[in-house]
Amino acid sequence: MRTSRLVEHSSPSSPSRLSVALACAEGEWPHQGWPDPEDPYVGRALHVTPPYRELREEGAVDVVVLRCEEPASAFPVLLSAMGAVSVPVIVVSPRRDTETVIEVFRGGAGYLVEGDYCICMLASAVMAATVGHTYLSPVACAALREGVQKASGAGAGSGVAAVAGDAMERLRNLLSPRERQIMELLSTGLGAQEIGLRLRLSEKTVRNNLSNIYAKLDARGSTDAVLRWLGATPAVRM
Repeated sequence: MRTSRLVEHSSPSSPSRLSVALACAEGEWPHQGWPDPEDPYVGRALHVTPPYRELREEGAVDVVVLRCEEPASAFPVLLSAMGAVSVPVIVVSPRRDTETVIEVFRGGAGYLVEGDYCICMLASAVMAATVGHTYLSPVACAALREGVQKASGAGAGSGVAAVAGDAMERLRNLLSPRERQIMELLSTGLGAQEIGLRLRLSEKTVRNNLSNIYAKLDARGSTDAVLRWLGATPAVRM
């Protein structure tokens, strides 16, 4: 029986730089040599092959990046292998269909579609995951929005769409104009730092606004907030 092995490549790093597990079969990681020795954020990458038992060690890594062909089957296997260890996950896959993206996003993982991101975006996604943000590449973000719109349209004619629309309008009215701006940008896959740059706000101010938004939407974090904002979950209590 083939067993997992862990391969480490690292750069001289300060204790503040992150450790990332690259979870995939042997030879399937597409970015050899990542992270760069000069990467200011990621200092160590550990290659972990199935069945990923090494990930059960608490504190072994800060983030797990799962590269797979079929997230619908590989993502649950990874979560099962991790057991009680709570570490943010980012899925990298060529799959870009709406159902797959929504399922992974609902599971709390970020999603990068192959060919739709660069190394810099991968580093940003890793950093964002450590502070609770679920990062999506542009194609994945578009798939999520498309899926929500289709779900809303499916209820048209039965009165369900109208009720859902009213609930979403009430939900959005809970937020200030600035908070609505932030949620629109958050739902396009941007993190707090990028939102701050777009709105000319400090990252701290954006994070403070996000904390208020989560409380108002009764959301557990960014993933839950985006799903509620897009109407992909039942309406929050008013």
